[in-house]
Amino acid sequence: MSFRIIPKLIFILALMLLATGPALSESGNSLVSSGDRPLVSLHHPMDEHSRRVSGDGQIVFVGNDIELSARVMGDGVALPDREVSFRTLSPEDRYLGSARSDDKGLVRFRVPVGETEGEVVVMAFLSGENSHESRLVYKLPVKRSSWIVFMLFGLAGGLGLFLFGMDMMSASLQRGAGRRMRGILSALTRNRILGMAVGALVTMVIQSSSATTVVLVSFVQAGLMSFAQTLGVILGADIGTTITAQLIAFKLTDYALLIVALGFFFKYVSKRDRLRGLGDVLLGFGILFFGLSVMAHSMEPLRSYKPFLDVLSELGNPFLGILVGAAFTALIQSSSAFTGSIIVLAQQGFLGLEAGIPLIFGANIGTCVTAGLASLNAGRGAKRVALAHTLFKVFGVLLMLAWIPQFTALVQKISGGATIARQVANAHTVFNVGIALLFLPFTQLIAKLIDRILPDIVETSSPKTRARHLDSSILNAPALALNLAKVEILNMGERVKCMAERIPRIFFERDLDVLDEIHQGENVVDDLDAEISEYLIDIGKQKISEEQAEEVYLMMHVTKQYEHIADIIDKDLRPLARKMVSEGVEFSESGLEEVRAFHIKMLKQIARSLDAFRDGSLDTARKIESKHHRYQAMEWGYRQAHYMRVQKAVTESVASSEYHLDLMDALRQIDNYSTNIARALVKTYESTGSMSDSSG
Repeated sequence: MSFRIIPKLIFILALMLLATGPALSESGNSLVSSGDRPLVSLHHPMDEHSRRVSGDGQIVFVGNDIELSARVMGDGVALPDREVSFRTLSPEDRYLGSARSDDKGLVRFRVPVGETEGEVVVMAFLSGENSHESRLVYKLPVKRSSWIVFMLFGLAGGLGLFLFGMDMMSASLQRGAGRRMRGILSALTRNRILGMAVGALVTMVIQSSSATTVVLVSFVQAGLMSFAQTLGVILGADIGTTITAQLIAFKLTDYALLIVALGFFFKYVSKRDRLRGLGDVLLGFGILFFGLSVMAHSMEPLRSYKPFLDVLSELGNPFLGILVGAAFTALIQSSSAFTGSIIVLAQQGFLGLEAGIPLIFGANIGTCVTAGLASLNAGRGAKRVALAHTLFKVFGVLLMLAWIPQFTALVQKISGGATIARQVANAHTVFNVGIALLFLPFTQLIAKLIDRILPDIVETSSPKTRARHLDSSILNAPALALNLAKVEILNMGERVKCMAERIPRIFFERDLDVLDEIHQGENVVDDLDAEISEYLIDIGKQKISEEQAEEVYLMMHVTKQYEHIADIIDKDLRPLARKMVSEGVEFSESGLEEVRAFHIKMLKQIARSLDAFRDGSLDTARKIESKHHRYQAMEWGYRQAHYMRVQKAVTESVASSEYHLDLMDALRQIDNYSTNIARALVKTYESTGSMSDSSG
């Protein structure tokens, strides 16, 4: 975890406090110790929220004093001008003094708590009365001011454990899902409902709608998906993020350490890879819930800390709840962590459903900030995806804002007799499912609207960084990072193919302007090769599965083959063409036809290698290898035909012999590199059966 998250962890304290305010109306006597009962003649006063404000149970710092309140009643009527005395019962028995009730029967008296940390017990009693009803007891927790610091430590540490556990569980699930998960996401579909289901499934596994969004951006930029197709997946991704909230609502904090122990057992005792992978998942799952337990224990005293409670009593406005939820979710960059905190508060009885719903709405808006910031320096596609994500959330919240009471009733009806924590989790899920179903039929119209808001512009590549799809922010999700690398390799391969297609314009059409274009293209390919290779090395440094490690090696091999093809075109064919043109050499008619025919075959091999790599087609890879043998025989036949023309002293053949043979040899090498890609694909995937057996 980077140091930049430290201030976010500190601010989580305020998050817990702000979230508890409206809940006091539901939890009732949250300032009263468990054994207190309202008395007929002397009792704790209540405010408009039915919350005891007598001072009982409120935290007091060492060396300070606290104002205690009591109300004198007789036959249900407030009694003025009655004397009430106060004395300490613990840690010592000592008379403190007395005060008289005002015209509303209210008595106020300030009590010093001394210099000792612990609990001070104070009794108020009516002078001249000896009945039980004439006494009132106050229990005052006395703490040092450093208590807040240690509470902050507990909250920050608990949040850190939560995020670490989530990251560990997510990474373990990704290693288990591997290429299958990426295959699901990369499957192009025009079915919006299926796209939504795919988005929910993938995000449920990786626990990051932002990571899903990054991959979608790359697919759009690479032409693998239309922007309209991504909208269904985005809506599904929002549903997938609610799974964590549902798990947290099961209140597994009591069993967190048991789950950690099971995870440790499977990870370090079992010798089977699958069981060890399960151990990683269980460890992350247990640590996640243990972090929630630490947070819950740390914030327990907050319910009796008056300065904060005074602030909370002002937070009944749903607009303020939404603002708080959005702000703190943006700060900690995890809607799951914020939602989990709300659910823990609900589990403790601090937070009611109607108070929690605005915070949930705010969390849904706050989660858009990460994607928005990530898109600032990205391409137009990234900005559109981020804007779509934000519009879905913001308009969804605006639509629901006026119907919070009705939405609360709906969630309660759906939840039946479930706990408040489960109702809060259900509200999170119902909201996201609701906006998905609401906007899904209109994705085409929404896509057109966003296209008009953010029209296409000419984007120039940085001279140092030409890769558009690689994103280091999701390296901790290797399965998705590999997908981005794959998209960039395909982009590199297309550039190489474009360079190869321009060869005839030099040799046959004498277009020397192409020479500079090819050289610039080769420079771009070199940059891409360096960036992709570095990115793949960074992926390899992550905790990846053996299957993912093999895929890293495969991608590095494929990248290098395309870079070799670009080198042949730039370093061999480009100077050869320049020399041939400068010397005015021409191919014979037969030689020209042979070179053209073999060039076409070579282009088909490059295209097939791209198809095989893109679609994972084992059939196409095998076809490349079988064609390679035919093309070798073809090239040998063309070479013999050329020798026959030279022997017959055909003028053009004799003059162009050097160029003819060098050109054919370069084309043969290009075919060899394309075939190397196919062979690597077959060798890597044939035994696993993970590639498709269709050539598309």
